[in-house]
Amino acid sequence: MADLDFVLRLLLAAGCGVLIGLERQYRSRTAGLRTQALVAMGAAAFVLFGSELGVGQGSLQIAAYVVSGVGFLGGGVILRQGLSVQGLNTAATLWCSAAVGCLAAGGLVVPALAMTALVLLVHLLLRPLGRLVDRAPDANAETIGAFVLTVRALEEREQEVRELLSDTLESPDVLVLAMSSHDDDGSEDEPAGVVLEAELLIEGDAPEFLDAATTRLSRDTGVRAMSWRAEDSPITVQTRRRFGRG
Repeated sequence: MADLDFVLRLLLAAGCGVLIGLERQYRSRTAGLRTQALVAMGAAAFVLFGSELGVGQGSLQIAAYVVSGVGFLGGGVILRQGLSVQGLNTAATLWCSAAVGCLAAGGLVVPALAMTALVLLVHLLLRPLGRLVDRAPDANAETIGAFVLTVRALEEREQEVRELLSDTLESPDVLVLAMSSHDDDGSEDEPAGVVLEAELLIEGDAPEFLDAATTRLSRDTGVRAMSWRAEDSPITVQTRRRFGRG
């Protein structure tokens, strides 16, 4: 395969990755513009490397081991802190770097240099482009809000109410961050009980969901009282990928 043909195929793969990444970036997904371009280009480089060496050579097996090994290495640099995910572009870059190493080891000097230049261009050019593609927050944009739902229950019914609460909060639009409980000493008119608190992230119309949840909980005879409150400020859909909701 001619060097020019090799480079053109890499550019084709990178271009297709950019097109995919534009859509992902526009929709505020976690793996965006640069990640898609790097992965597409890296995959193309590995396949082209194999075709350059020919079938049946030991180097092909070595290249396969490199692909698998770098996959584990890339997984190690992807960090999850709370609900945020970091390191996707670093992992994709590692994969591309491994492809460059395979190309260089096969004596494919021009393709290796071209792959290196393309990786650098992806980072240098697509980073500002990605920022431009990110849409500005819309007043009507869907939001993610933080809330605390509090349920007071009879002590002898704690387990049943806890299970009912967990079942009520089962929704693709709800993420339960934590659930805690503490004793409620009660009063002269009210028996002792337990207070259950659920810390939530809710996407969309949170008041409607919480009102429906409290209505369902109120039908249980073990529930004495309920309330909910908002925590912090809502988060626009533009920053959803920081919460792993993309």
